[in-house]
Amino acid sequence: MAKKGSKFLKEFKEFAVKGSMFDMAIGVIIGGVFKDLVTSFTNNIIMPIISIFTGSIDFSSWKIALPSLFGDKINPETGEVIKNYLCFGDFLSSIISFLILAFVIFLMVKGMNRLRELGKKKEEEAPAAPPEPSNEEKLLTEIRDLLKQK
Repeated sequence: MAKKGSKFLKEFKEFAVKGSMFDMAIGVIIGGVFKDLVTSFTNNIIMPIISIFTGSIDFSSWKIALPSLFGDKINPETGEVIKNYLCFGDFLSSIISFLILAFVIFLMVKGMNRLRELGKKKEEEAPAAPPEPSNEEKLLTEIRDLLKQK
């Protein structure tokens, strides 16, 4: 059992030292920052443009009051009716953020795949080394060389 544990630790050390863990951490950090950037773009650029066409000043304030099944609840301090709301404006904003993020990632993956294809084409275009002669050809060449010497 000790061998399996030491093998596992050895594999983990190789993983950590090779930098895979650091590459993954950098990817997570950049992904988080990119998500914030897309969210800001959606909330501050896209949603105000959409609100021009929808006539709403604040898209995130779109909500629907849900009916109360057991009578209205009243706030004892203010005397106002407490309502539950279905806030779909923020949800729509999140959907738009997701679609933008998914589209950008799609474009990145498509670009990387295109670069890989170009690299493969360049490798294929490189002239291949001439094939090495077979054993029979080598033997015939030796015989020819010996006959020339006589």
